[in-house]
Amino acid sequence: MDTLDQLIDRRTPIDAGTSCADALDRFIREPGALALAVVDGATPVGLLARDSFLVRMENPEAARLIVRQVCDPDPLIADVSCAVDDFLQDAMTKSPGAILSGFIAVESGRYVGVGTAVDLLAARAGRSRQRAQTAGFLSRLGEEIVSPLQEITAAAERLRRLSSRDDVLAQVEMIELQGGAALGLLQSAADLQRAERGQREHSPEPRRVQDLMDEVESRWRARAENGGVTLLCSYDGDPDCVANLDSAWFHKMLDALIAHALNHVRSGVIEASLKTRKADTDVIFEGRVRDNASSHTAAYLKQMFSPSNPGFEKGEMGVAMDLALAARHIGALGGTILAEQNVGAGASVAFSFTTHAAVVPTAAVEPEQTGRRAHVLVVDDNATNRMVVEALCEMFDCSTESVTDGVEAVEAARHGRFDVILMDIKMPRMDGVTATREIRAFGGPASLTPIIALTANADPDEVREYMQAGMQGVVEKPIKPERLLDALELALDVDGQETSDGQQAAAAAA
Repeated sequence: MDTLDQLIDRRTPIDAGTSCADALDRFIREPGALALAVVDGATPVGLLARDSFLVRMENPEAARLIVRQVCDPDPLIADVSCAVDDFLQDAMTKSPGAILSGFIAVESGRYVGVGTAVDLLAARAGRSRQRAQTAGFLSRLGEEIVSPLQEITAAAERLRRLSSRDDVLAQVEMIELQGGAALGLLQSAADLQRAERGQREHSPEPRRVQDLMDEVESRWRARAENGGVTLLCSYDGDPDCVANLDSAWFHKMLDALIAHALNHVRSGVIEASLKTRKADTDVIFEGRVRDNASSHTAAYLKQMFSPSNPGFEKGEMGVAMDLALAARHIGALGGTILAEQNVGAGASVAFSFTTHAAVVPTAAVEPEQTGRRAHVLVVDDNATNRMVVEALCEMFDCSTESVTDGVEAVEAARHGRFDVILMDIKMPRMDGVTATREIRAFGGPASLTPIIALTANADPDEVREYMQAGMQGVVEKPIKPERLLDALELALDVDGQETSDGQQAAAAAA
């Protein structure tokens, strides 16, 4: 942080008994002197501001006076170690006019140097330019880092397919895990930077609130169980309540709160609850995430939504930025979020906000023309792949939800609210081909949702198997944006019916 010591002029002061004529001569000899400190010994007793002093010296009688008689006897005086911003804010609050004349810096009451408003404002402007330049540089740096990270994770996935050795696969998994974590940090940093600039990306759509909470529980149940923690998700409200809400943001907010709790709870219970109530044409959301961790202090909780909170542990920066982003989004909606200690062990984060009520569009509604906004389900067990696909879909003006395997994909697709499903092939528990067959067996509108395979295995025989299972197209990994866009446009043109042979060939070629 800049202090007055870094910008003051350590110019020799002028003695209080000096004649004004001599002081005038000095200002003439030192054209760079905008102000001179007046001292008695080493103690400041006044200040001569160049402009006002020269005007006064136009009167010949004034030259016969001594400096003590004409100086400002009550100048601004501050310790040389004072922060520039603190001094400027204090001066503008207490005596904004005095800052225009200048100020004197002291150390232990003894004169050190003199400064002016010009010095203060130039220092602040310089820091503002530097911050803007640094932000721009960091933004570009982030963009440059994302590309090689994507290539690294794509190469790791190809290596995983080529090797069956357990020791090699373990190292590949570590590369994918760490690469995904790094990409996640960069994405969170970019999102937070946009939020700080007021560039809030908010894409509300009609969503059934009960479904949102079911999805949250589905996303976190396995991880909580693996960590020896019981996750309880509950919803209190009209089961058919529909709100106009950005579901991606809502999920990211609760993801951050639950992830933070899991990082601090070694065993026990985490409760994620949500309550809604209608108020005319609005829906009021009131939620809470409660844990039984013992490590939260009042000071830590007070700074919980600041990414610079010194209490965050190593490895928590991504969660810290997501918490800060959640707080800014809720604030932009006119809501509140607060972390507080429980009466017993642990802490609770309570949030509330209001959004408009809505009606879920029926499945029978005719799809809009190609190029419209679509809601896409991304199915992939690899976190990095999900992140890349979601970013591309966002670039194509599509909203997304994601799941990690075929079992979750079947359950999510059963609701019939997706325009397209992007399906990985090789996944634990249930592969993409099996999941596609189960979705096609639903019957009704949900069974007709277009499904596109995302896979590195795209030989003609494999593509034929995907098509026979009921998929509409194939996009080969590593994914190229233009290929994914072509496949999405083709799938949205299909209108819920099977593609012709020519369409299938075109999709497979993508």
